Amino acid sequence: MVQSNTRVLLEPAYVLHQRPYRDSSLLLEVFSHQYGRVGLVARGVKGKSKPRQALLQAFVPLQLSWSGRGELGTVTDVEANGAMLQLKGQILLSGFYLNELLMHLLHRHDPHPDLFDYYRYTLEQLSVNTDPRRLQQILRLFEMQLLQEIGYGLQLDYEVGQGDAIEPDAVYRYVLGQGPVRAQPDMLDAGLFKGSSLLAFSMQQLDDAKSLKDAKRLTRLVLDHYLAGKKLNSRQLLLDLQRNAEAAALNKQQS
Repeated sequence: MVQSNTRVLLEPAYVLHQRPYRDSSLLLEVFSHQYGRVGLVARGVKGKSKPRQALLQAFVPLQLSWSGRGELGTVTDVEANGAMLQLKGQILLSGFYLNELLMHLLHRHDPHPDLFDYYRYTLEQLSVNTDPRRLQQILRLFEMQLLQEIGYGLQLDYEVGQGDAIEPDAVYRYVLGQGPVRAQPDMLDAGLFKGSSLLAFSMQQLDDAKSLKDAKRLTRLVLDHYLAGKKLNSRQLLLDLQRNAEAAALNKQQS
């Protein structure tokens, strides 16, 4: 239940999404350390001489104060809590992808302080890494942490049912809401995974191309289930960017 007469002072937070509201205000979706995802209105912040507008952007670490009753609070103070992270191109889209996941999968006013700290760490990692493989590792580990935090943690060490340890050379089907069950290796099924890939993911050691690819397939399978048909704009933009880069590279080779 949302508390009435809420008054929060200098809470660490990030803006996940913003949209215009009336002539000079913004509606914000915010991820905060102690209060989880929160809806806020920032009144009178739009305009050339409004420094708050520059702060109320994605990927800027903030300290926010707000008050109000009911579901939507009103911002009363905004302070920077560090420099805005410099995310560009595919890295920027990856940051928006994280924000969309949080928007769709977190309930309002459900605190996740550990996830907040991991989100902050993930953004910092994105800002200093440009290697494509490292980028994919960062995203997969965040997805794993997010699923764990919201109660849908991945079972990767033991088989469903008998509880037998996962064998590296065996093949498993991942049953949504349960975990891996042993399968025939010659079955054509997008939900099949090598045991070695599941174990690598469980140890957060996605060092080879196979385990990294399988981790992406697995998190996509699970996240799509819990997103329940909700589309992620950033995911499509990332795919378009990757296709354009591949097409440009192919054209360069042929010219």
